[in-house]
Amino acid sequence: MSERIVVWHNPRCSKSRNGIKYLDEKGVEYEVYRYLDEAPTVEEIKTVLKKLGMSPRELMRTKEAIYRELGLKNVNDDAKLIEAMAEHPRLIERPIVIRGEKAVVARPETAIDDIL
Repeated sequence: MSERIVVWHNPRCSKSRNGIKYLDEKGVEYEVYRYLDEAPTVEEIKTVLKKLGMSPRELMRTKEAIYRELGLKNVNDDAKLIEAMAEHPRLIERPIVIRGEKAVVARPETAIDDIL
């Protein structure tokens, strides 16, 4: 497999751990990006959204307390939603598995098969 695989991972999230375990079981090499430790930039989020084929809101964890606290339900400006994710990476759905120009939110973890 020539294209590098990167996993946006939160080790405290069971779904994210399941994605890592799934890749391990398949013997796939990957890099882990702990996005809560080092938040992605606005540009990185835009790039991932394009690879996912998703809108900013589709990538957001709308049940997070910070989502409600920031009043994001009423925000219809994609740029503002992306800025909120860059500022508060906890809002980003996980895990995201990226390979080349494609990416998936690995929920369930078998969604990873779509890019392998």
